[in-house]
Amino acid sequence: MPQKKIQKIYDALLEGAYLGLSDVQLHDYVFEKCPKATSKRLVRASLLALSDPNVEDRNVLNVIYALAIKHRLDGGPDTVEDDDA
Repeated sequence: MPQKKIQKIYDALLEGAYLGLSDVQLHDYVFEKCPKATSKRLVRASLLALSDPNVEDRNVLNVIYALAIKHRLDGGPDTVEDDDA
């Protein structure tokens, strides 16, 4: 079971992706719903969503994948050290 913070980010991420948001809009949506989110947690939640067999919508998976890659490679605009391991 993922940590509570990551689960909340995961839920917001899926909700935003299913609403049709992508890239910056999805990022802003997640950080609006979860103000304490970090890029590291966002990537973890994205990986959780990508490995979830219940998420079958190809577009949603592509949007989440793109966001995860963007944040993993450049650290994202909100790179802050995360104290959770």
